Amino acid sequence: EDPVAAAASPAGEAEADEGEGETCSICFEPWTMAGDHRLAALRCGHLFGFICISRWLTGGGSKCPQCNKPAKRGHIIFLYARKLKALDNAEEVRLKSRLELEQGSRRMEQLEVAQCRQQMQLMTDENVRLRKEVEELRRWKAQAAFGSSQGASLSSSQRQDSSSGGHYVFSKAVLVSQTGGSRVLSYCEPLGCLLASQPSPQATLVPGFGVKKISTATLKPSQYVPIHSKQIRGLAFSRHQDSLLLSAALDNTIKLTSLMTNTVVQAYNTGRPVWSCCWCHDNNNYIYAGLANGSVLVYDTRDTSTYVQELAPLCPVVSLSYIPRAASSMFPCGGLIAGSLEGGCFWEHVEGTTYTPHILPLESGNCTDIQVEPDSRHCLVTYRPGRANPSLRCVLMELSRTPQTDSRQPPICSCSPVQTFTAGSSCKLLTKNAVFKRPAGEGATLVCAGDEATNSTMEVWDAGTGALLQKMPADLPVLDICPFEVNQSSFLASLTEKMLKVYKWE
Repeated sequence: EDPVAAAASPAGEAEADEGEGETCSICFEPWTMAGDHRLAALRCGHLFGFICISRWLTGGGSKCPQCNKPAKRGHIIFLYARKLKALDNAEEVRLKSRLELEQGSRRMEQLEVAQCRQQMQLMTDENVRLRKEVEELRRWKAQAAFGSSQGASLSSSQRQDSSSGGHYVFSKAVLVSQTGGSRVLSYCEPLGCLLASQPSPQATLVPGFGVKKISTATLKPSQYVPIHSKQIRGLAFSRHQDSLLLSAALDNTIKLTSLMTNTVVQAYNTGRPVWSCCWCHDNNNYIYAGLANGSVLVYDTRDTSTYVQELAPLCPVVSLSYIPRAASSMFPCGGLIAGSLEGGCFWEHVEGTTYTPHILPLESGNCTDIQVEPDSRHCLVTYRPGRANPSLRCVLMELSRTPQTDSRQPPICSCSPVQTFTAGSSCKLLTKNAVFKRPAGEGATLVCAGDEATNSTMEVWDAGTGALLQKMPADLPVLDICPFEVNQSSFLASLTEKMLKVYKWE
């Protein structure tokens, strides 16, 4: 047996381990810095004396004596070190690996703790908000109960007036906006819901303004739909576009929103704040926007770029109502009634985008709202208190069309007062009142208005006789009023800056 191979036996390796880093693993003699037995290495990294490994490879060996990897004489390289000895750092490497694992685990735990703290803060804030809402609802419930007791103690004369044809009974109060800011109200009959404008309930996450849906079946709020970046001043539904809501806002836009998907499907930039809006009930393709500078812009929903016509400026347009054409001898024509602070104008819709203006004979300077009852061809004009008249007045006007003596000239459209209803001595807000058919009244008409001075009462009159039917207490000034019907029952909704109250006709 080859003595060199014997030297590489396990027994020899055990002896070599004792002098590891100092001796040649072939001859077990210390290597030197110079001469034939100087320190040398193969590509595999094992160390030998030069003369020993050289003889091994030239004598027929073709592998490393220690690891048996292929080797040849040309693979030998010299190393320049007096003495080699490897430091055992396996424990250090193991400890460092464990330390890195522990540090990673600790970072994950710290992240989980931070997330739990954040969730706890969110839950705490939500708890505080819900507590406040519960307290607010309890307060409204107590006030509603008090209001019901007041309603039950109506005077005998009011009882006599209301018992003959029915009266409104408080049904439910719904919290719309905890912080206030609600402004206008509308009713979507196909979807069976009321829409009340309000600021975003999550202003930090979803800033801006939108509408809150309130189911008329359950009288419970369902969801908030974001639409505009500034306050909404007008809401309107088409008689044919079942779920398409038209809205106007102070962010210089009017928008069409699908309430089926709760998304804005069309937006128009008006260039100025918009105070009011409405649909054309003779041609569903047209919509109108009343601007702060007094202009009325006519839009064709088939043209998504800009308006198709601008009607001459009057004054800030506070209200827009479209009265459709009808087979009426007194007032057969259809068109747009624009109410401004300086009066009103009826834009007779001749055809297409052709309109003829008729200035209505209204008082100048105090007009705050004009609402229309299209079937009876009446409009309700609201005047705020002034020097000549210290009370808020709602004047019911009958629209008329008078032919001129010269047949070549178009007829004149005008209006004349029928009844005047007085409310209170204060009107700081541009509130909206209502004129509508009396439930089961066989053509009779009711007028409803808020009394801001008494903070606040909502009053209902019979438009035919002028008699006050009833007063309904309110906690804040009534900003908008909306009658609606559900399952052959008639209701009346009133909106304050925070609450929606619903009354049922009985």
